[in-house]
Amino acid sequence: MNAAGAGRSQVRRQTAQQAERWTVATPRKTDRPIYQLKVTLRGIRPPVWRRIEVPATITLAALHDVIQAVMGWGDYHLHQFVAGETTYGDRAMLEDFDVRSERTARLAQVAPVVKAKLRYEYDFGDSWEHEVVVEKILTPDPSARYPRCVAGKRACPPEDCGGVWGYANLLEAINDPTQPEHEELLEWVGGSFDPEAFDLEEVNARLQHRARS
Repeated sequence: MNAAGAGRSQVRRQTAQQAERWTVATPRKTDRPIYQLKVTLRGIRPPVWRRIEVPATITLAALHDVIQAVMGWGDYHLHQFVAGETTYGDRAMLEDFDVRSERTARLAQVAPVVKAKLRYEYDFGDSWEHEVVVEKILTPDPSARYPRCVAGKRACPPEDCGGVWGYANLLEAINDPTQPEHEELLEWVGGSFDPEAFDLEEVNARLQHRARS
């Protein structure tokens, strides 16, 4: 059974587990290939996307952490990767479903060539689906620190806003003072929200902070 029907779950990973993921994600050797990936949030126009560079040896568990950091999600919910007919995820959290372990699956194994694609889904209630495409396989830059984000557009939607349709309704309400829920939703998003906002330096700072946590 596919894990998408599991529903919402308020799941936070332990610091030690995340540290292990990042250790695996950042090899010491500089001769291992680097994958340039484009991660696009599906169903939103204009698109929300990030271009990232990660080691070919990164596990899908570590890639999940990278995507969470660069997109701006809070890692409060369940997730899964789908490559072809195979689903990968955290088996401890999805033990009732037919998933392979994301902790042992490496990117170069599940997406071995340029143009290979993965589907990454976060929050099975809101169902935020992302398309992950291998754009290039690069020679590493000895001066670079991987993983890193090199480009992107637009802000990540707020957590728990109701998926693609809920996000559209949220934007309409906070931008229209005549809407009945205008004040309530504006307060809910913290007083303001700019869907066009994207700060590459801030994204990479968040990514490196997560790597150290």
